[in-house]
Amino acid sequence: MGRRKIEIQMVTDSCTRQVTFSKRRTGLFKKANELAILCAVQIAIIVFSPGGKPFSFGHPNVESILHRFLNQEKTPDEGTSKDAKSRDESATDGNLNQQLLDLLKRLNAEEKRGEMLEKMVKAKRAAKGQPLGLPELGELKGSLEDLREKLRDRMNDIEGCSALLLLAENQPMI
Repeated sequence: MGRRKIEIQMVTDSCTRQVTFSKRRTGLFKKANELAILCAVQIAIIVFSPGGKPFSFGHPNVESILHRFLNQEKTPDEGTSKDAKSRDESATDGNLNQQLLDLLKRLNAEEKRGEMLEKMVKAKRAAKGQPLGLPELGELKGSLEDLREKLRDRMNDIEGCSALLLLAENQPMI
């Protein structure tokens, strides 16, 4: 099946809405982190879950950006020591953000692994009870094709992330 284009509209099921929010929030924060690292910008994002819980992401941190936004402070000149300190803090926060992204990737991989193991257990139970019929074989084939597509997407994501990391490492600090 692979990826399909979906019509953008409000998700009506509250459980599905929460899952969609969680997955999209992770992707949004990841893109914001990449933007901050690649373009050396300061960014803050605050979102509220369907349950009303706030989530935030900031580079170098949310508080400093909110303070700057609310007070309309100008950025310091290039040659000042305050700017150098800000760059050092940005580098430290970038490392923490990268660690967070790595942990989120591992969590997603483990969740996918758990789903695959559950499917395998169901398939083994069905196989022990009776031979699989044509509909079950078709369903198993479909799930294997989905797994292949997910693995291909995951490999592409990993290759893209490694390419971005190489680009970020090779670019000189401005």
